[in-house]
Amino acid sequence: MKYKNYYKILELKNDRVSDDEIKSAYRRLAKKYHPDINPGDVVASEKFKDVNEAYQILGNETSKKKYDRIHSFYRVKNSIDDTKEKLNADGFSEMFEMMFGKKEKVKSNAVNGADLESQISITMEEAFFGAEKKIAFKTLDESMKSISFKIPKGVKNGTKIRIANQGKPGKNGGANGNLYIKINIMKNNIYDLNGFNIVSDLHLTPWEAALGAKISFKNIDSLILVQVPKGIQSGEKLRIAGGGFWKNDDSRGDLILNVKIMVPKELSDKEIKLFNELSEVSKFEPRKNITKEKE
Repeated sequence: MKYKNYYKILELKNDRVSDDEIKSAYRRLAKKYHPDINPGDVVASEKFKDVNEAYQILGNETSKKKYDRIHSFYRVKNSIDDTKEKLNADGFSEMFEMMFGKKEKVKSNAVNGADLESQISITMEEAFFGAEKKIAFKTLDESMKSISFKIPKGVKNGTKIRIANQGKPGKNGGANGNLYIKINIMKNNIYDLNGFNIVSDLHLTPWEAALGAKISFKNIDSLILVQVPKGIQSGEKLRIAGGGFWKNDDSRGDLILNVKIMVPKELSDKEIKLFNELSEVSKFEPRKNITKEKE
């Protein structure tokens, strides 16, 4: 066990300080390095433990007197170079245990709090663009707690977002646990996800499919113009490169459009006439093994 200068840890100039000065220094530093103020900061967590350890010794009159004898002894011996390493490795450890007992008896055993898990459902648009959400959950005393957090753009289904220091509280100066929020992307009646690709349907009229057309399509983030080749069949797919979901490298997958040719359920007299004319002049026969009967 190496010697620790508790006065230096509490940022006190020397050992000639009052109890109030020690208490004031402790409160200031405990607040500065507290896990609630520094979530996930390992360095701050270690300093917080050292500050608590220092105050546990210097904040008690009896233990402070014992420590001051070690502190004075160390300052004298530390000026002699050839005894410095020996003192750090053996002398201080033995003296400390002789005066205070084993280290575990004077330093609180810090226990980190357990992690908590929750989940939230978001729209595909929120997953694509990112969003700020709020989640409410029960604390240990059964009261409700509400937390706001950011969902990054391009978050994937099933991703767990870590909210530092919002889990169960630690004990004896230990850090609080973390809260992990699982992201569930809700199904969309317009878009679907297939890996990094966005999949949707493109509805065409028979004449658009037969003649070809330029169709405006509202993608998840913009209105795009889709070039439909003539003669396209229902069930074929059109691929728009770069029109899909965010990848990990900030590029995007593709937009996949499933072609569906829709026939009007109700026709005007003129439309019926034109379809009949088309039926008479067209040589197209999709059914090779079925004959078409004339009315």
